[in-house]
Formats: sequence, structure tokens, C-alpha cells
Amino acid sequence: MPALDRTRAERLMAAEGLEALVLLSPESFRHATGAPAGVGTMWRRAGAVAVLIPCDASLPEMAVASDLFAPAFRKASPIRDLRTTPLWVETTDLADTDPAGAAGPGSPAEGEDLAGRIAAANRRDGRPAGFTRPTTFRADLCYAHLGEALRERGLGPGSRIGVELAAVSGADMAELLQGLAGFDIRDGSAIAARLKMVKTAEEIGWLREAVTLAELGIAALRDQARVGMSRRDIARLWVDAVTAASPGPRLTGTWDYVSVGPDPWGGEATAAPGDIVKVDVGCLIHGYTSDTGRTFVFGQASPDAGRIHAALASGFAAGERLLAPGTPLSEIHRAATAAIRAAGFPEFSRGHFGHGLGSSLGSEEWPFIAADSDVIAEPGMVLAFECPWYLTGLGGFILENQYLITDSGAECMNRLPTDLVRL
Repeated sequence: MPALDRTRAERLMAAEGLEALVLLSPESFRHATGAPAGVGTMWRRAGAVAVLIPCDASLPEMAVASDLFAPAFRKASPIRDLRTTPLWVETTDLADTDPAGAAGPGSPAEGEDLAGRIAAANRRDGRPAGFTRPTTFRADLCYAHLGEALRERGLGPGSRIGVELAAVSGADMAELLQGLAGFDIRDGSAIAARLKMVKTAEEIGWLREAVTLAELGIAALRDQARVGMSRRDIARLWVDAVTAASPGPRLTGTWDYVSVGPDPWGGEATAAPGDIVKVDVGCLIHGYTSDTGRTFVFGQASPDAGRIHAALASGFAAGERLLAPGTPLSEIHRAATAAIRAAGFPEFSRGHFGHGLGSSLGSEEWPFIAADSDVIAEPGMVLAFECPWYLTGLGGFILENQYLITDSGAECMNRLPTDLVRL
């Protein structure tokens, strides 16, 4: 089912004076339709898919998808107005053609009959004479569908249309503007991001399941890592535990950044007494990623390592106290920075202390807990809040949990302690 809140979309569009919103990224397509975007989006070029959301909620939405993925779309999405464009992949639906009278296997007539059935199926499905498939996909047809659907909904020349321009490269802009000529095109990227910022109960459930699974793997790494193991073997402990406990097809991926010893950027060090182990990992459930970070040490931590972790813990506590609806994310950044500096590191500087979580291209989704953020926390947001520091020669350090902003505060989805744990 779609995760997009139509009422919220109407409110955000109205505030910007927009009459409709066009979504173009595969992540926004899935969010708005509930259906897979398909292989045409693999190049991250605009025009393979699109969704039209009129500001007036009484007007129906419209989606553009490839002919190959049209059946999957119709099964997954409640959007009834689907318009298709061809992909490079040749496909024919013979399910309802009549094979009666087919000749025996291997005879020339058998091939002729099959060719006739294919031709009949193509006519039935609306394939015109002289049809040819494109090298990849037809962005021009996608934009033509959008223009036609806008006009059908009473939006004509001069109508202000928000377009997710963050999904459009400079090389693709001219074709977009040509396809939507006459409309007043505005950047709707911020609205697209704000729509994905607040999660549905189903999305929250996936993120909760993902972090629970990731912590199971962290606990296995904590219990099984030993001096003498390589960084690769230690990271594998997490992967193997997650894989063994994975909930079947719901687990759609994992990622891990594990460092061992004084090099926080990976390497293939062999663990020695006193080495720091930085564990920054995530699991994907239905494409929605968790994000958790913990720091361990083999044996006794050095005084310097202890000071760094204590300073980060001070910043983490200061920021965590502010996680609540109504709090500007910029204020959380200010508080964490001030606490770490007050702990004895006045030159500490980090661009953001966390981010939204969802089904973006990477593990970090807008909004960011940053000094320049204009976002105010609101119920339904899921944020990863983190205080990392990577010191070459000492090691990588991170404290990171994910939180659900509730009506009254923030619920931490993690259960493992954020202490500097001895292995």
C-alpha cells in the first residue's frame, strides 16, 4: 500500500501555491504508489516512472510505469489511472490467446500459429503497427502522459506544478521542460522529502524490525570477537548472525562499516589488546534501513580512548534529551556540539548528528540533525541520532540509536547500551 499521506500532501502543496506535484525518483514512486518502480530506474535517469498528485484531493492520482511492470503495479497499488511506456525488454502476454488448431510439435504450421497468436496479443494490448522498443526507456512518452493527465484534471498553461527536480539531472532537464511546456514548473523536491519524513505505522514497523535484527548481530559480534581475529572476520560475525536470524524475504539487504584498531577507515588489521572496534551497521526490511553504532575495546581502553568516548557520550546525552516533538533539529545539533566541546575538545566539528531513516538510495535520509536545518521534530518521524568521531591513530568511535518521535517525546528503538564495552 502507498505510504503517502494525501491530506498532508494537499496541505504542503497549498502552502507553496502549487496545483499538483510530480514525483520522479524511484523511492518517491514506491512511497506514493506502493508498487515497485522497476528496472527502468536503474540508471537514476528521470522519466522512467512518474506519479502525479493533484493538490485537490478530489482529483485522482496518476502514475506512469513501464509496460513490463504494469501487472505488478496493478496488484500492489490502489491507483487506477496507470499509463505505460515501453522498455527495451520484449514481452508478450499469450494468456488469453486461443491456441486451438495448433499443429503438432516441430511442424512449420506450429510456428505460424504461434506468430499469429503473438500478433493477436499485441493488437489486443494496443501495440500499434510499426512499434519498436527503445534502447532503455522513453522519457518523452512519460512526460507526454503527465501533460495529458494534468490537462484532463483541468490544469492548463500557467498552472504551478511542483516537480521533484532533485531527481532530474542537468542532462535530462531540457526533455522534461519540453514535455511539460506551458506549465509553470517549480521545484517540489522539498515537499517530496517532507512527505517521506513522517512514517506510517507499517513503515515504523519495518524500521523497528530492522534495528532489532541489527542489534542481534551486534550482540553476536560482541560475544564472539577475539584478539587475533581480522577486521574482516569480526565484521563477518555480524553478517552471519543477521543472516542466520533473517526473517526470510522481508530482509532485503545489509550494510556494515566495521573498523578495528587505530585505522577507522577499514583496513584489514588483526585485533590486538587495547584496539578500538567501531561497529556501524544496518539491516533493510522491505528496503527500509536501520542504522545503529556501537564502540567496543579489546581489554582495557587507553586514557585517550576513554576521554574521546566520554566526550561523545556527553554530547549524545545532551542531544538525546531534546529529542521530542516541537524541537528544532538545529537545536539538537547545537546542544551536542556544545557538550562535546565542553568536555575538553573545543575544536570538535561535525556537520550533522544524524538523519531520517527510510528507503532512500543510501542509509541516510533527509532531514539531517544539522546546524542549518529548518525542520522541527514531529510525531511519526524516525531519526538516527549519532555522535561519531574518527581519529586516525586512535580508532573510530560511534554512539548511535534510532528513535521514533512520539506525541510526548521519543522512543528509543535500541536496547543495547551505548557504553564503551570491553571485549
